[in-house]
Amino acid sequence: MKMKKWKVLVSAPYMQPVPDKYRQTLESNGVEIVVPIVNERLSEEELLGLISEVDGVICGDDRFTDRVIRSAPRLKVISKWGTGIDSIDRKAAEARGIAVRNTPNAFTVPVADTVIGYVLCFARRLPWMDRGMKKGGWDKIPGVSLSELTLGVIGVGNIGKAVLKRASAFGMKLLGNDILEVRASFIESVGVRMISKDELLKEADIVSLNCDLNPTSHHILGETEFLKMKSPSIVINTARGPLIDEKALIKALRNERIAGAALDVFEEEPLPSDSPLRSFDNVLLAPHNSNSSPAAWERVHENTVKNLLEELRKRG
Repeated sequence: MKMKKWKVLVSAPYMQPVPDKYRQTLESNGVEIVVPIVNERLSEEELLGLISEVDGVICGDDRFTDRVIRSAPRLKVISKWGTGIDSIDRKAAEARGIAVRNTPNAFTVPVADTVIGYVLCFARRLPWMDRGMKKGGWDKIPGVSLSELTLGVIGVGNIGKAVLKRASAFGMKLLGNDILEVRASFIESVGVRMISKDELLKEADIVSLNCDLNPTSHHILGETEFLKMKSPSIVINTARGPLIDEKALIKALRNERIAGAALDVFEEEPLPSDSPLRSFDNVLLAPHNSNSSPAAWERVHENTVKNLLEELRKRG
């Protein structure tokens, strides 16, 4: 075995514990692995206690702030497990010559499938009929066909496009909104109408958030937006928790301004046990798991390790 050359922090929950074959790959390439205890993600303070002697990181949604990066004199690469790198201060990393790598398009298929799963649940009332039956009932809850509904997708990137393609197959009326221009060929192929966010909120029966988290999208749905939404309507968020102002969402649900929500991500994760969101019968919740797919995980494992080793070798 080669003598250890680099120390690497493995904080991505899906890489903990590191599968044996990846551990062997890393160690045979001169990497010493440090595996801390992680509850979903590491905070700034937690990272500050771990980062000073680290050459590389395989991370999840850990808070790599400017303060953390300045406290890591040996750090050469942050290899993100997955796609989203909104929790990393990229400017601070770039200023210190630290590479930030990720896996674009990592979970497009499972996340898009999850969105359509939620659409079907609300349209066909599947979870509620199941609950009723298990309580001894026999209530035939009215549902609607997907072809009767309008789906609005905010964020027509890889995942947004995949959602629209799937929804098109069900005959849904499709609306899209994005700050970037979407190719005319895609618009024509699925029959989506690209409109302003306000127009989309007024027309859509179901709104799916599929955009990145950045300064332009933080709280993209807040109290003002919920008041503009078609009533009743449904919100689905499988992207990033802070896209939604949760206090405003809770208010909209309590006031029956919207008909329900499906949430895989939250402003604080794990979702606090006393969150009011846990109490609504018309809210479907999941533990940031829309990426669930062993095949996709395996591809991301491999690419994350590859990215890490490439950058370590470049930087010596």
